[in-house]
Amino acid sequence: MKKLRVLHIYRTYFPETQGGLQESIRQLCLATQPFDVDNTIFALARQPEPAFMDLPEGKLVRARSWLEVASCDFGAWAALRRCRAAADQCDIIQIHYPWPFADMLLPFIRSHNQPVVVTYVSDIVRQKGLGQLYAPLRRYLLGTASHIVASSPNYAVHSEILREYTSKLSCIPHCLGDAPTPPAASISRWEAQFGRDFFLFVGVLRYYKGLDFLIAAARQVKANIVIVGDGPEGEQLRQVVAQDGLDNVHFLGALPDDDKFSLLSLCLGVVFPSHLRSEAFGITLLEGARASKPLICCEIGTGTTWINRHNETGLTIPPADPEALARAMNLLASDDVLCARLGQGARGRWQQHFTPAVVGTAYRRLYDDLLPEGALAAPDRH
Repeated sequence: MKKLRVLHIYRTYFPETQGGLQESIRQLCLATQPFDVDNTIFALARQPEPAFMDLPEGKLVRARSWLEVASCDFGAWAALRRCRAAADQCDIIQIHYPWPFADMLLPFIRSHNQPVVVTYVSDIVRQKGLGQLYAPLRRYLLGTASHIVASSPNYAVHSEILREYTSKLSCIPHCLGDAPTPPAASISRWEAQFGRDFFLFVGVLRYYKGLDFLIAAARQVKANIVIVGDGPEGEQLRQVVAQDGLDNVHFLGALPDDDKFSLLSLCLGVVFPSHLRSEAFGITLLEGARASKPLICCEIGTGTTWINRHNETGLTIPPADPEALARAMNLLASDDVLCARLGQGARGRWQQHFTPAVVGTAYRRLYDDLLPEGALAAPDRH
C-alpha cells in the first residue's frame, strides 16, 4: 500500500475552535493513518500563530481570518499562499463543505490537477438568501469535484442539492474511536452530584440544537437533565431556566474530555433534540452509542436517524415537539430493561458502521479509486 497525502480544507480547527465538524475531521485523519495516509489540515484562525502545528492527526496549517460574514471566514494573500503550498505536497484535496472561501481558493491551489473530494457536511439552511447568491460558486465546486461524500444515506436522499450529483456521490459516515476509561475520581465526583438517573446533552449551544424544546420538555420530566457545552444561545437558555425555576436542568459549560466521558458513563441516556437540518449528523450521538447508552433524537432527514434507529438504538421523535420529547425521556427513565436493550443496540451499531477501521478502509478505497493506479499525483518535495 503506497503512502497517500491528503489535504483537508475547512474554515476553522482545533485548538482555536471546538465543534462536531472539527472533531469529525480529526477522527477521519486518525482513522486513515493506519492505511498509509498522511493528513494535512488547512484552516483560518483569528490568532494563527504558530502557522504550522504538528498534531497527532496530522499537520495543521493556518492563516489569519480577516473577516467573517454569515459564519463564513475569509482570508487574504497569506491564506492563498499557505493553502497552495500545502496542496502542492498532497495527492488528494478534500474540501469540507460548506465554506465558500475554500471554493474560491480551489482554482488557485490545484496546481497539478489533483482529485478533489467534497465532504458534503450540510445544506445551507439558515442563510437561504445568501445561499442563492452562493449557488454559482457551489455549482462550480460540486461540478469540479471528482467525488462527493455524504455522511449518511438519509442526507443524500433528502438534500435537493445532492440529487443533482448522484453519479459521483457515495456515503461514508463520520467515525469515532473508542474512548479511554475516565479516572475513577472523576466518575465518583460526578456521581455524587448527579447520580446515575440523568439525561445528558453534549454540544455547542446553537440555534438548531433544539434546546429550547428540551427545556420546555423538562417541565414534564422528573429526571435531571445535564447540559455540557457552551455557545451563542447559552445565556438566553440559562435565563429561561432561571425564570421558570427549573431545578432539574443543569448547565455545566464546556468540560475536559475526562469529565465528559465520566458523565457519559453515568447517564441514563443521551438526548439530542436538534430540530433543523443544520444538524447533519450528530457526533454526540456516536459518543452515546459508543458508551452503550440509549439515544433520543428527532427525525429531520439527516444522519441523526442514521445513527439512531427507532426502537433499536434509542427513540426517535418529531422535531420541535416538547411533549413527544418528554414522553420519550419518561419512558426510558421508567424502564431499565428497555434502556439496557437500546444501549446494547447502540453500541453494536457503532461497532458495525462508525468505527475508525470501517471508515478508514472506505476512505482509503475511495482515494485509491480516484488516483491513477500505481501513481501518486503530487511530487515528493521533502
